[in-house]
Amino acid sequence: MSPSSTAAGRKAYALLTLTALLWAGNAAAGKMAVGEVSPQALTCLRWAVACAVLAVIARRPLLAEWDRLVPSWRRVLAMGACGYTLYASLFYAAGTLTSGVNLALLQGAIPVLVILLNVAFYRRAVSSGQAIGVAITLFGAAVAASHGDWRVLATLAFNGGDLLMLAACVLYAGYTVALPSRPKVSALTFFTAMAAAALVTSLPLLAAEWATGHLIWPTPKGWLIVAFVGLGPSLTAQLFFMRGVELIGPNRAGLFVNLVPVFGAGLAVLLVGEPFGWNDALALGLVLGGIVVAERLGRRPA
Repeated sequence: MSPSSTAAGRKAYALLTLTALLWAGNAAAGKMAVGEVSPQALTCLRWAVACAVLAVIARRPLLAEWDRLVPSWRRVLAMGACGYTLYASLFYAAGTLTSGVNLALLQGAIPVLVILLNVAFYRRAVSSGQAIGVAITLFGAAVAASHGDWRVLATLAFNGGDLLMLAACVLYAGYTVALPSRPKVSALTFFTAMAAAALVTSLPLLAAEWATGHLIWPTPKGWLIVAFVGLGPSLTAQLFFMRGVELIGPNRAGLFVNLVPVFGAGLAVLLVGEPFGWNDALALGLVLGGIVVAERLGRRPA
């Protein structure tokens, strides 16, 4: 392995670890937002905050690369809607029905889905190490989703919030797989376009929430939550994640999402005061073991 590839790997690991920490904070924030701001209001406002910052810092590169971006506007709109708007909408809706610990733990399914979607759509080979990591992660996700009760798996009687979270994971995995084929513009320009797409596509969902009488405009605490998710998970983490994918590829970058349960479960216990049982500890160990196995053994030929 060359020194340059080693340096790139270390940089990617640092960026993706910070990404996981910020996304873990999003899981805690999603649970804390219940009663303070409604899911669609939070989804829309988080992207409004991100777009306001990007309008200042990304205006010049966006204008310079506009001609290269416009031909791919349909792809950008679809990726923004699936990876950002719908993912966040389902995520925050799930937070009203399931625990913050489970929100974090179930995100461990994303790396598995990234690998499986890459196999299904791009026929990319999976090494034996990655296959083992997938199996371990699947087992950890099953423990999290069943809350340690195997009768849940036998009867498929999952919590509705857990199912919403799993659906959100599928959408974000699809976004991750599509990242390498994004328009050939800078990461900042692409993310600015994605944030704008997310803001636009979140407006109909916000209108539907208002029309059905479920809209909760942010309380003072709700505005603090909006500011955090707008500047942290929405802005900084997304830029870090895109750069990590560029450096080491989607399969390996996606595996670092498994760190979200590690950080997220801890934050849910510390900040939200949720209990942490034996099943949560087992799920954490499994998803963390999955990333170690896949990273150490996943580079060997299948």
